[in-house]
Amino acid sequence: MAWYCSGSTNNELIENLFKEGLIKDERVKQAMMAVDRGHYAPSRPYSDSPQPIGYGATISAPHMHGHACEYLINHLKPGSRVLDIGSGSGYLTHVLACLAVDTSSSDRPKGQVIGVDHIQELVTLAHDNMMKSKQGKKLLETESVKFIKADGRLGWPEGAPYDAIHVGAAAQELHPLLVEQLRSPGRMFIPVNAEDAQGTLARTVFGGGQYIWVVDKKEDGSIHKEKVFQVSYVPLTDPPK
Repeated sequence: MAWYCSGSTNNELIENLFKEGLIKDERVKQAMMAVDRGHYAPSRPYSDSPQPIGYGATISAPHMHGHACEYLINHLKPGSRVLDIGSGSGYLTHVLACLAVDTSSSDRPKGQVIGVDHIQELVTLAHDNMMKSKQGKKLLETESVKFIKADGRLGWPEGAPYDAIHVGAAAQELHPLLVEQLRSPGRMFIPVNAEDAQGTLARTVFGGGQYIWVVDKKEDGSIHKEKVFQVSYVPLTDPPK
């Protein structure tokens, strides 16, 4: 169904996703409307499919970005702190900023989204992509959005705690350091390689072997984990040699 949601413009793409129920939340719809995917995907930007951006990385299909935002939406309020691991092109980082940064004050905006990638060229690409729009440029100039080269498996403790953490690459495990960096309450959206019955990692194949996990840190600090649906993401690993 998702493939039929592609459009010839950003607005048409998002409207199609909304009509088909792949985006349901009005705030998410408006945030994705506000960020032109054409600034971030080098080819077929308004296709509802993943696109290569170089260095073995991809920009996910827009319906997946919508799902991520909707699972995190209750923790994406104006003034929130958000960590986007595997920020890649910078597209979702920008969308998350539309949901989490409070620009209503004439003073310095409240809230911040930090994008982390382990490949310097992608950190530079994300920054340059955001500079293509007036809104993106302002978010960068006020440091409401920052892109940092770092090992995403370690998170970014300097900015913690985070109300929401999005991980855009498949992890080998639910990294404890990331859970530690969540605020209480807070939520993480993370693809994780599946395990077989013996607890050893299953071999990852296209369309299988990976699942999105939603990890909630409750107000009392307790952790609740839920496996929600099957996916296929590039791995959260060391930089390519």
